[in-house]
Amino acid sequence: MKNSLENKAIDLFSYVFMAIFSIFCIVPFILIISSSLSGEKAVQLTGFSLIPKDFSLFAYEVIFQDNTIFTAYRTTIIITVAGTFLCLILTSAMAYALSVKTFTHRNKFAFFVFFTMLFNGGLIPSYLLISKYLGLSDNILVYIVPALINPFNMFLLRNFFNQIPDSLAESAKIDGANDIYILFKIILPLAKPALATIGLFYGLGFWNKWFEATLYINDKDLYSLQYLIMKVLREVDFMYQMDYMQGAVINYVAPKNTVKMATAVVTTGPIIFVYPFVQKYFVKGLVVGAVKG
Repeated sequence: MKNSLENKAIDLFSYVFMAIFSIFCIVPFILIISSSLSGEKAVQLTGFSLIPKDFSLFAYEVIFQDNTIFTAYRTTIIITVAGTFLCLILTSAMAYALSVKTFTHRNKFAFFVFFTMLFNGGLIPSYLLISKYLGLSDNILVYIVPALINPFNMFLLRNFFNQIPDSLAESAKIDGANDIYILFKIILPLAKPALATIGLFYGLGFWNKWFEATLYINDKDLYSLQYLIMKVLREVDFMYQMDYMQGAVINYVAPKNTVKMATAVVTTGPIIFVYPFVQKYFVKGLVVGAVKG
C-alpha cells in the first residue's frame, strides 16, 4: 500500500510538472502568433500579448507582397526533401561500411571522417572549390552537395548499426546476399528510429539554410526561404530607421515587431508539423545510437 501511494504521488508530480512545462513551451508560440496578428502601434504602446490587439494582417501582407515568397517556399521544400533523402542514403551507406567488422580499413576511414569535425579548409578555399571547380554558383545543388554527409550523424547511425546482431548479416551472406541487399533489406528496416532521428537533423538543417544563398546565389528564383525572410527583415528595419529619422511615426509605422513575429510563424510553421511523425522514433534512435558499440 505504501509503495502504491508513493507511486501515485510520483505519477501525480510527473503529470503536474509536465503539464506546467508544456504550458511554458506553448505560451511563446501563442504569443508569437498573437503578436503577428496585432497592429504595430498596439504592440509598441502595450507590448506583446496572448490576445491580438488591433487585429491586422499587415505584417503578413509585407511578407507575401509578391510571389517571391512562394518561389522561396518551393526552393526550400525541394532542398529539404531531396537533400534529406540523399543524405540518408549516403550516410547510411558509409555508416554501414564503417560498422562492418570485417572491413579492414574501417578505422582509418573513420579517422578521416572524424578529422573533418575538427578541421576544415576555411571559407575562401570552400568558396573557390564550390564556385570555381564544382561550378555550383546559381545552382540549387549548392545547398545540397556540400552537406551530403554530416560526420556527427554518420557516427550516430554507425553506433546504431553496431547494436544490430552480426548474425543477421552473416546468415544473409550464407544465403548469397551481398552487402547492398543486406543494407536495404535487413539493416535499414531495423534502423527506423535512428533514420528518423538523423533525418530530422538533416531536414532541419536544409530547411534553415541561408548562408549558401549569400555567397553563391544571385538568381532570385533560387533564394531559400530563410534568406528571403532575412532580406525582408532588413528592408523593414531600413523602413523603420527612415521613419524614425523623418519623424513619420505619426501617420505610418513600419511593422518592425509584427513582421518579426510573422516571419517566425512563416518559417517555423511548416517544419514543426514534421515532429509528430518522427516523435515515436526520435528518443529511441537518439539514445540507442549514442551508445558506443
